[in-house]
Amino acid sequence: MRLWTRIVLVGVICLSLVSSGMGCGPGRGYGRRRHPKKLTPLAYKQFIPNVAEKTLGASGRYEGKITRNSERFKELTPNYNTDIIFKDEENTGADRLMTQRCKDKLNSLAISVMNQWPGVKLRVTEGWDEDGHHFEESLHYEGRAVDITTSDRDKSKYGTLSRLAVEAGFDWVYYESKAHIHCSVKAENSVAAKSGGCFPGSSTVRLQDGTEKAVRDLQPGDRVLTADDDGNPMYTDFIMFIDQDSTTRRLFYVIETDSGQKITLTAAHLLFVGHNSTEQERMSAIFASQVTRGQKVFVFDSDRSRLEPVTVKRIYTQEHEGSFAPVTVQGTVVVDQVLASCYAVIQDHDLAHWALAPLRLAHWVSSLLFYSNHQVSAQNDGVHWYSKILYQLGTWLLDSHSIHPLGMSVYPS
Repeated sequence: MRLWTRIVLVGVICLSLVSSGMGCGPGRGYGRRRHPKKLTPLAYKQFIPNVAEKTLGASGRYEGKITRNSERFKELTPNYNTDIIFKDEENTGADRLMTQRCKDKLNSLAISVMNQWPGVKLRVTEGWDEDGHHFEESLHYEGRAVDITTSDRDKSKYGTLSRLAVEAGFDWVYYESKAHIHCSVKAENSVAAKSGGCFPGSSTVRLQDGTEKAVRDLQPGDRVLTADDDGNPMYTDFIMFIDQDSTTRRLFYVIETDSGQKITLTAAHLLFVGHNSTEQERMSAIFASQVTRGQKVFVFDSDRSRLEPVTVKRIYTQEHEGSFAPVTVQGTVVVDQVLASCYAVIQDHDLAHWALAPLRLAHWVSSLLFYSNHQVSAQNDGVHWYSKILYQLGTWLLDSHSIHPLGMSVYPS
């Protein structure tokens, strides 16, 4: 009887995973044709995201001009995509040279252009610049920027072309002039391109026995301090890391409270903040990069065994080596005494928690099947495959404003 019970349970989890995959398909060309996504053209002089190009929230800082004789020239790769027209007015092939990330986004955009306007191709008027034709510290000098039009040079299409570039994943898109659209990407090796949503490995969580444990040392089944939907502290299972990187240096936000607690997390990670109501402090999750001084976060008071709203005093950034994104059954986790979501990139905590339901179900089934002989195996660095699928679905189904700009780089195309 126990064998049949296990078979049925395994069948349920397999069916849930398979059916979710069949419902949406793995990508372009699968199943029935998708309905075209409604596109809102950019207005003239509008740029997305609405920050300066060379800031962390967009394409990141300028890292120096690349010349044919420099060591970094090997970072550039030629783009021979026949679905793209390169103006190449210098007749040197320079416009075809770009970073791999820029190439990936440009090729994706080329497909979108042909789908949007049959018979029309993407046209690149400027790529890597070695002749100094742009302003100082232009990302064209690094092969991280392109200026584009459509092959028919129909200016009425440029607003929509800008939106297609945003959807293709460029890190900054600017409807710069009536003659072209400017697009740029993060550097391949920049901390901006490797933000995602995580905590440093040295951050700590509280276990049910009252001890503290570094995030990097968590093992599936550890009972860690979390909070329920009403903000009441509770201990639930740590399931797994949906993203783990032991070596890469990343930029983290440090949010410090009046009472001295500090939580360190990436810009795209969700953190719970308070909103005053008539009866009590109401919680909602926002990106760490959106937290401001004077807002309240929720700190665990061990003497009272409850979460208390505490005012944010200071916010600054630090670089750390290694980053970990733990997931608990509850979808929340108290890190360094401050309550945070387990989720990132998508601005809706509840939606993210719902989307991770198959992982919680798999953990529950695993605990039933293997309770008596549970074995823990080391988790390899990298983003979990299920998280990658969710991210790709999110970029298709959700408005671009629902996704943190630094989350766009977590899973390269």
